[in-house]
Amino acid sequence: MDLQTAHLDPRAMLRQVGLRVTAPRVAVLTALQEHPHSTADMVASWVREAHGRVSTQAVYDVLRVCVQHGLVRRIEPAGYPALYETRAGDNHHHQVCRSCGAIADIDCATGAAPCLTPSEDHGFVVDEAELVFWGCCAACQAAKV
Repeated sequence: MDLQTAHLDPRAMLRQVGLRVTAPRVAVLTALQEHPHSTADMVASWVREAHGRVSTQAVYDVLRVCVQHGLVRRIEPAGYPALYETRAGDNHHHQVCRSCGAIADIDCATGAAPCLTPSEDHGFVVDEAELVFWGCCAACQAAKV
């Protein structure tokens, strides 16, 4: 299923994939829309801040289900814990600052999804590619001057 979920209402997102609308699911999706590229622990903290008692395990369960249904994307840049975002289904990439860890979304540079056509597929049917650009963000560059 090719969902573009980043800007949908969390309730609509859940209904679109046939999931029950529950307070923890809505809270997790809302937190990720407000804070993309977050760890599960960060999401749990924001959910508790907004809605009171929600267990960390419940947040992990919601994230797992949302990833399985294509509502949330899980990324794992080298050296980082798993990060989650609601921008799913569009095969975008990420840029990571080596100094401060800032992460930015990067759209595919050419064509619809050129990176989905590897030089050799080894019999795989490719449905997603993950590319991470590493460098130094503008703020960290300015701080070094």
